[in-house]
Amino acid sequence: MANTPSAKKATRKIARRAEVNRNRRSRMRTQVRKVEEAIASGNAAAAAEAFKNAQPELMRAAQKGVLHKNTASRKVSRLAARVKAISA
Repeated sequence: MANTPSAKKATRKIARRAEVNRNRRSRMRTQVRKVEEAIASGNAAAAAEAFKNAQPELMRAAQKGVLHKNTASRKVSRLAARVKAISA
């Protein structure tokens, strides 16, 4: 348990940041899931539209420190390849 005032403040700050990051991560995962569902359904137009919404969400998560930038880039690349494959 935190004893000093600075440690108590740090605990409060960490809790606030964790909540913000949890929301960002959830929003990102939701967008990725929508792309994957559209790919699974075979709807190329819906997959392309969902990917267009998911890409900035992934990059924003990387920019804000929720994901590593290479991880976000890898996810975007793999999703783009899958969307392209279904369109062909």
